[in-house]
Amino acid sequence: MAPEQPNPAALHEHDPAWSHQAQHRLEEIRERLADLPGAADARYDHIGSTSVPGLAAKPFIDLQIRILPLPTDEAVAERLGPIGYRRARGARPDSPGVHRDIPRGSEIVDDAVWEKAIFVHRSGRVILHVRRSDSPWGRYTVWFRDWLRAHPDQRDRYEAMKRHLSQENAGKADFDDYTRAKTAFFDEVQEEFELWARIHRAAAD
Repeated sequence: MAPEQPNPAALHEHDPAWSHQAQHRLEEIRERLADLPGAADARYDHIGSTSVPGLAAKPFIDLQIRILPLPTDEAVAERLGPIGYRRARGARPDSPGVHRDIPRGSEIVDDAVWEKAIFVHRSGRVILHVRRSDSPWGRYTVWFRDWLRAHPDQRDRYEAMKRHLSQENAGKADFDDYTRAKTAFFDEVQEEFELWARIHRAAAD
């Protein structure tokens, strides 16, 4: 029997502890960044698949800061470096979402709004996305999370697609292809979750 191939996109059953871990990390980050310009109005979110109860996920906790102005990498590193965060550069030169988000959705904004940064904790289990407060992507991540929470049928459909893609990416050196392939689901449901969010929770963002 051939040995099982390593899979960077391997999924784990949902762990309720992820939510508690995320909140602990967010409070720690909020405290460290409190003196940054715009920090008083910044938003701190647990996003990604680990934030959706019942959804299988890669065991990496995705966190998000929405702040304006976008702080420099040096400013964030100075404050978060001592607790184990470093600026991520991506597995490849074209790794998606490392330096900027791919424009998407119904909003037309200035090109600079899509700029972002990613910091990764030394444990390898926490990914911090730093986005501008006016970034549509910042809102979309929260809206998509809440839409999946409110629609278990769509959550399950998303998980089925993720499991299929995970199997397809076994043996690869990173999960960049897996990440890109997931955008097919976002493309399909973007209009639906935007509409749902604008009715149910847009005022909160």
